Amino acid sequence: MKYVYILLLILITSFLFSFNKNKMKSNTPNVFPYNTQINNINGEAVNLNKFKDKNILFVNVASKCGFTSQYNELEKLSIKYKDDLVVIGCPSNQFGLQEPGTHKQILEFCKENYGVTFLLTEKIKVKGDEAHPIYKWLTSLTLNGVKDSNVKWNFQKYFIDRNGHLVDFFYSTTDPLSPKITNLIN
Repeated sequence: MKYVYILLLILITSFLFSFNKNKMKSNTPNVFPYNTQINNINGEAVNLNKFKDKNILFVNVASKCGFTSQYNELEKLSIKYKDDLVVIGCPSNQFGLQEPGTHKQILEFCKENYGVTFLLTEKIKVKGDEAHPIYKWLTSLTLNGVKDSNVKWNFQKYFIDRNGHLVDFFYSTTDPLSPKITNLIN
């Protein structure tokens, strides 16, 4: 009986030690893959390396969405924090087919209706097996070292800090000028 108690004590101690060890393990952020290839909306390669040492806000955007008016706030954010933040809009047609236009149509719509001057990329996929490598990194704990997420709808925002680490993501309902985002810039 004495040996059963000792064995039980060893098993419990072993379990508690492994549980605490896993619980105390913190995620180590991985640096954003600045060498990833992506084109702007005009089809020209974007050199993401030039954004090192700046905060980056990636936003999947769409022209026919209930959140499309956020283009206004994204433009204001981009102008107000131009020295500290790069806003990158990534058109995607994966949610309700709300970005059906061609690259030319998307660009004209954004400029004419919202005066968009921030960087717009080519139309990409932001979820699923065919997601662009940037969005695979943004949404995968294994790749970004911080957290898993799923892009739920248009205008979901991902904030990367000056060190190239994913800080957090914000659902569509978070206004781009929200303190949740602007406080991360300062």
